Amino acid sequence: MIKFWGKSVYKGIALGPVVLLGSPKHPIKRKKALSPASETQRVKNAVEQSKEQLAALHEKALKEVGKAHAAIFEIHQMMLEDEDYLDAIYHMIRTEGVNAEYAVAVTGDNFSDIFAGMDDDYMKARAADVKDISDRLVRNLSGQGDAAPSLSQPSILVAEDLSPSETVQLDKKNILAFVTVHGSTNSHTAILARMMNIPALVGVPLKLDQLFCGMSAIVDGFSGSVIFDPTDEQAKAAKEKLQAELANQQLLLKLKGKENVTLGGRKINIYANIGSVSDIGYALENDAGGIGLFRSEFLYLGKTSFPTEEEQLQAYRQAAQMLADKNVIIRTLDIGADKQADSFHLDKEENPAMGYRAIRICLKQPEIFKIQLRAILRACVYGNLSIMYPMITSVWEVKEIFRIVKEVQEELDKAQLPYRLPQQGIMIETPAAVMICDELAKMVDFFSIGTNDLTQYTLAIDRQNEKLDDFYQPHHPAILKMIQMVVESAHRHGKWAGICGELGADLSLTEEFVRMGVDELSVAPSMILKLRKRVREIQDI
Repeated sequence: MIKFWGKSVYKGIALGPVVLLGSPKHPIKRKKALSPASETQRVKNAVEQSKEQLAALHEKALKEVGKAHAAIFEIHQMMLEDEDYLDAIYHMIRTEGVNAEYAVAVTGDNFSDIFAGMDDDYMKARAADVKDISDRLVRNLSGQGDAAPSLSQPSILVAEDLSPSETVQLDKKNILAFVTVHGSTNSHTAILARMMNIPALVGVPLKLDQLFCGMSAIVDGFSGSVIFDPTDEQAKAAKEKLQAELANQQLLLKLKGKENVTLGGRKINIYANIGSVSDIGYALENDAGGIGLFRSEFLYLGKTSFPTEEEQLQAYRQAAQMLADKNVIIRTLDIGADKQADSFHLDKEENPAMGYRAIRICLKQPEIFKIQLRAILRACVYGNLSIMYPMITSVWEVKEIFRIVKEVQEELDKAQLPYRLPQQGIMIETPAAVMICDELAKMVDFFSIGTNDLTQYTLAIDRQNEKLDDFYQPHHPAILKMIQMVVESAHRHGKWAGICGELGADLSLTEEFVRMGVDELSVAPSMILKLRKRVREIQDI
């Protein structure tokens, strides 16, 4: 029996045989190129073959995990067109007279090391992307192609790491869980795993040469542990826990169609957070009462140009039509910090979380903001949409937003385009907004508390810095007091207040939120029924 601990990406229980993925790899040897021109052409052919493979992966990912999460494969296609990367490969072949495989591998390692050594977390994440496309090129050059990992039976995958390409190609029917030595909980692979509902652990300090295919393992996403070659007692306990989890899932399904009402009769709206139109299916499947956070930046990510008004209108209209009379709250563009879009050409910042991002970009570049507002207002005639503005810190910002909205209305009137002015709310995710929430409540229709950023700004902690995990305390009394302040201010002025951050899905705080008077909780689709169950268990308030 060997037990390891890691970071849980998706909570769940799995028991089954191990499949070691991604090894052994064929060693890449340096060889003398008889014709550098021929080697260069081989690279160009492999690039085109890789682009075709990535296009196919993009289509598959669109169906399985939605547009926002499929964008990584568009980014990989663009990386294959990067002149610096390709020129470095061609230069090595030409000047050193080496074979294509060796030139690609060395160049990939060099570029990956450069990205990994950068201070910016977003740029660090690109190291894995460069490694992924370089490995793909080498496989195509060596004739290995893009074969998906083969699983003959339900198995637990164990690997050094899993690239987004490998993850999306996996046959979900035969995956019980996966465990990787590397990777972060915010990586593309982790996001895909959550969307695919695969129990997973990353950052597990194990050595693959100590394991073998076919050995049994237990993955516990709740505790963040994995046990290889478990004892009979441990296997029995895992089976019981798995049965209990399956029974719980069946019980939750019986809650579909039920109201989110406490035993004392207090009703709470439970909405879904989504990252694209494709995610609406998950929200409806889990019986969401509406969409509390529609992340509109998916329309901008992974693109070299801004989405047009018509492109945005189509996405917002589709969301409105699919949700019928249920509320869909669209958060306006929230680019910056950990979400970078090439089309904005944002400068590198020392502290991007506190820099040029979200509403600040919109107010400094109103021509971009207006296109989005026009699309949202026009889409409002098709359903029940609302607008939510992120990263508000002052009354001035809200006044400026409303001034721009007024200009948009005048433009639409002049163009004789049908539209409707929806409810307009703001995200409370800075201490400044909390302290002036009484003034802000007079101006807007609702508040939505973004607890992720509120926690990091209040505690002065970068929430993506894993070294600070022990200091990141979302249950900190200061955070809970701030939530209480915001809710009370909203109610004083006849407005509603909800929570759309990760804290909203924390079942240990649900009763406290209800007692505070929180009106709405917006969570990941997979948490909706669990949250409903918890709300319905709460005694009289």
